[in-house]
Amino acid sequence: MTVCTTTVFLEFWKRRRAVLTYDWDLIDWEDEEEELRPQFEAKYSEVERVNPITGKPEPFQPFPDKLSRLMVSVSGIFFMISLVLTAVFAVVVYRLVAMEQFASFQWHFIKKYWQFATSGTGVCINFMIIMSLNVVYEKVAYLLTDLEHPRTDSEWENSFALKMFLFQFVNLNSSIFYIAFFLGRFAGRPGKYNKLFNRWRLEECHPSGCLIDLCLQMGVIMVLKQMWNNFMELGYPLLQNWWSRRKIKRGGQLLEHKISLPQWEKDWNLQPMNLHGLMDEYLEMVLQFGFTTIFVAAFPLAPLLALLNNIIEIRLDAYKFVTQWRRPMPARATDIGIWYGILEGIGVLAVITNAFVIAITSDYIPRFVYAYKYGPCADQGYTQEKCLKGYVNSSLSVFDLNELEMGYSGYCRYRDYRAPPWSSNPYEFTLQFWHVLAARLAFIIVFEHLVFGIKSFIAYLIPDMPKDLCDRMRREKYLVQEMMYEAELEHLQRERKKNGKQYHHEWP
Repeated sequence: MTVCTTTVFLEFWKRRRAVLTYDWDLIDWEDEEEELRPQFEAKYSEVERVNPITGKPEPFQPFPDKLSRLMVSVSGIFFMISLVLTAVFAVVVYRLVAMEQFASFQWHFIKKYWQFATSGTGVCINFMIIMSLNVVYEKVAYLLTDLEHPRTDSEWENSFALKMFLFQFVNLNSSIFYIAFFLGRFAGRPGKYNKLFNRWRLEECHPSGCLIDLCLQMGVIMVLKQMWNNFMELGYPLLQNWWSRRKIKRGGQLLEHKISLPQWEKDWNLQPMNLHGLMDEYLEMVLQFGFTTIFVAAFPLAPLLALLNNIIEIRLDAYKFVTQWRRPMPARATDIGIWYGILEGIGVLAVITNAFVIAITSDYIPRFVYAYKYGPCADQGYTQEKCLKGYVNSSLSVFDLNELEMGYSGYCRYRDYRAPPWSSNPYEFTLQFWHVLAARLAFIIVFEHLVFGIKSFIAYLIPDMPKDLCDRMRREKYLVQEMMYEAELEHLQRERKKNGKQYHHEWP
């Protein structure tokens, strides 16, 4: 449902963009031939070619040089992404160590809820790593973008924005992807657990499923990140402006009272807007858009938190722009540039991710298979709740404690679809496991095709431009043609009258 809402949002944004472009008289406005960046001219001043638009020679970047710089930039991007994955692996190792320590903790409360304690501390550490790496990413993105030597300022901004999005998106969502699709998948079974470095047993999901860990991870990161962003956007400029006024008072630049300064000087003492401040605002909203769509099946509260944050954000931004920052330089634009393409990419990724979350992370498919194939209503159709009777027992396998050779006897149960120890193939995957796996894969394929079809149908139904706006534009075009017709007719009539020709009230 939310994935389709994403398509509706993007289509209605197209309509809103068309209205804003018309209201600001930018329908027929196109960027003039952009000037070359001084860095580009200085680097390639010795190599020139004729510009097909202006017909004048200008510096030119050879294709081999452009390709080599692009490959170095892509390599840098992959290196930073691998750094993020390394940080995620470090958090995973911490969770394994903490899991063992919390399970043997003397405090009964921690010992009882060791899984929640491990997840909670892991999320907090992961958040600190995320915020630390964000500082590094901006500097690396600047360095890689300058290394490419883009031709114009718009090319530089698009390249920089794409790098910043990739860095922060991977940084913010890598741990969430790990919990959603890898946590507990390779833990093994009793008597044959997989261990990291032959020391720490791989972490498993909570008995209630992995959705609890995923929900906790998303909730903590989303709330803390929004709080941090709001502080950096308003609290940090407030502190800077207070310190600036304090230095002015100490320097004796105020005669009697701060009101004695002219308004323009007060405004000059405010904090300057970052050169790419608008890009930061776009990036924040796009990342939030990804949070509310990609894993919405696991954390349905995300859209509500985003709405509350945006309501607060509007007021904070208004206060910030009016009282704490200098007035930014205006610039004309007909759209939001590369960000719309990024939003569409997030919409496609959201379809795929939600399909995998529902099929792999949740228990929807195993319940479905049990109700139709193995439950009391097998081969009769799912009609009521009694069809799930015995599902929990069916989802648990049996392990013989005598195999541990630790003095234990009897049997224990664990979540998996494996044959019992007394079968001919003990601990092998059962037929129900393969039925569940096949149903999961089939669900992913059907869900993706169905949702993509609905997305395309919605995009087809919603026109990119409102009908009343189309009528107004056609009306304006008609009036312009009429004015040109009247002006040309009047000009020809004057010419005929001047040359002594016969006067006619008609089009020649």
